[in-house]
Amino acid sequence: MKAIVIEAYGSSDQLVEKEVPTPTINEDQVLIELNATSINPIDWKLREGYLQEKLPFEFPIILGWDAAGTIKEIGKNVSNFQIGDKVYARPETTANGTYAEFVAVDEDLLAKMPENLTFEEAAAVPLVGLTAWQCLVDFSNVKADDKVLIHAGSGGVGSFAIQIAKSFGAHVASTASAKNEEFLKELGVDEFINYQEENFEDLLTDYDIVVDTMGGEILEKSFNVLRQGGKLVSIAQPPDEELAKSKGVTAGFLWLEPNGKQLAELGNLIKKEQVSVNVGHTFPFSEEGLRQAHKLSETHHAKGKIVIKIK
Repeated sequence: MKAIVIEAYGSSDQLVEKEVPTPTINEDQVLIELNATSINPIDWKLREGYLQEKLPFEFPIILGWDAAGTIKEIGKNVSNFQIGDKVYARPETTANGTYAEFVAVDEDLLAKMPENLTFEEAAAVPLVGLTAWQCLVDFSNVKADDKVLIHAGSGGVGSFAIQIAKSFGAHVASTASAKNEEFLKELGVDEFINYQEENFEDLLTDYDIVVDTMGGEILEKSFNVLRQGGKLVSIAQPPDEELAKSKGVTAGFLWLEPNGKQLAELGNLIKKEQVSVNVGHTFPFSEEGLRQAHKLSETHHAKGKIVIKIK
């Protein structure tokens, strides 16, 4: 099969096309013929070598951990899916990712695609959607009338987090640049904060939950907007435990755990149109297409998800 791989850590020039063996599946897996995948920061962070201690893969590495496509083969223990099903998934983080024509995925990580999504839209959901879900539902136990601050609301995780929080009946504030104000208000944001001109910590108080996607100074200042007993979850870096204790809040770092059941729950919100998917950019499945997509992701200024059309 055709795949885009890296054979050394480095710049986007390391992304090269190669013929590699089609994956063989075990008895609990399915083989998906991919129609689309998407780009996430983990892709280029791993490519640059930043994650080699956490993910010590051997080369060649196929990056990519979002899958949308059709089941071509099923293992003998697979009972909830059939050949021909349209599915999406956030596969396990292995060296055999989704910049490829086929990928093997464990049955418990799969969900059927919402019928109202294209393959490109479906590929934009799993990693960022599950990350937002686990931040808000698993870690923070979001509920109606909670006051929730979501940083960088126009990004992949932020845009899903806004909509998930609103689906639970929360009041949502979010930071972004002025050009994204209309987009965030369409997603349901109650209080928009232009981070280029306003300091969120001066405007917000007694919040129940903060979802941090930025780290650094933003993460540290986020403690100041929380009420006693509030929750702060970061996907950028582990929060300061001593600071959390002194402020009387629960703080933690979230590393996504792939989960098919949660992806199905997210799919139900998409079917009900409580959550929409915003594909901002689409690139072809080629060396140049992937290189351009990585460069755009690295700017941190892509609006909506960056998708690779494979088929």
